[in-house]
Amino acid sequence: MSSYNPFARGSTPVGTRQYRWTDTVRDHTLPVDVWYPAAEAHRGQDLNPATMNTFETVSGLGETRQQAVLGAETAPGVFPLIVFSHGFGGERRQSTFFCTHLASHGYVVASMDHVGNTIADMISGESAAGDQKVLERFMVSRPQDASFVIDQMLAGAAEVSINSDQIGMSGHSFGGWTTLKTIETDARIGAAVLLAPGGGASGDDMTAAMATSLSFNWGRVVPTLYLVAELDSILPLDGMRDLRKRNPAPSTTVVLQNADHFHFNDNIEQAHDGFKAMMSMMAADTPELTAMLSNMKPSSELAPGSHAYDLINGLGLARFDATLRKRETAAVLMAEDLVQLMAARDIAVELLP
Repeated sequence: MSSYNPFARGSTPVGTRQYRWTDTVRDHTLPVDVWYPAAEAHRGQDLNPATMNTFETVSGLGETRQQAVLGAETAPGVFPLIVFSHGFGGERRQSTFFCTHLASHGYVVASMDHVGNTIADMISGESAAGDQKVLERFMVSRPQDASFVIDQMLAGAAEVSINSDQIGMSGHSFGGWTTLKTIETDARIGAAVLLAPGGGASGDDMTAAMATSLSFNWGRVVPTLYLVAELDSILPLDGMRDLRKRNPAPSTTVVLQNADHFHFNDNIEQAHDGFKAMMSMMAADTPELTAMLSNMKPSSELAPGSHAYDLINGLGLARFDATLRKRETAAVLMAEDLVQLMAARDIAVELLP
């Protein structure tokens, strides 16, 4: 029996560094956080609340901990790279549970703020979710951001060595769309994990441009794993079915039962209930928003966040291991009955045909 267990945290301590890189071609500066395998001297520090990194996503809203040591010495070696793209109104550290999990298994992960399209920009009013022109502007810039970060990582800007033949990408929501679009425009990406991605045709005029912009003509085989939510109130399951039909093989779509759109973020319960409360204050004259919010259960009635983290960490890592590292035990796991595999962990999922 294989000892391969992608659900468990890896044996490598995790470090993190923070950068600001300027794309001189676009005169565009991006904050970028990088997670990486840290030297043995840091063992245990990434899991100790006294030494793990803390940060604020928005000034004044309190600190968040992540399982990584800021500025830790890098472990020796050459590593595969995963680029992570946050959602509309998200932030580069929105899913540190996944980024640190991958790093603990020997990956380097780089996640950038899509400047102008973060939670801070939404609070300031610079980035409005209902503005078609804003959406289309970021449909152009987001894939450019991702490719620029890959360039920087390969050039050694993060002080880690990257295997240029082992590059994958992941993203949530608009970041999932960004991942699919970047696969089209950047041939270096060899595998993808899409978390409740945008881009599926669902009859929504606002997202139609995202759907029609995806050709899926990649010119190469890129294995993909979609991890989506049964009760997604922002990007409903119909859109995920459309993406499933259009995405070339090999591709797998796993639906987490009784889950909503924020089951792919850190602090799921807080993110879900906070979003609903904030949007409820804006919904009085917006029938579409009112209808969406009426479909959102409180987090206490949804699948626990731990189920989402287990699913994403385990299957996400296995997808990258099977493709980028060509790890046979990971490929065998991904070929199993995933419904039964997750049921054995008391997690209810379905597969889209």
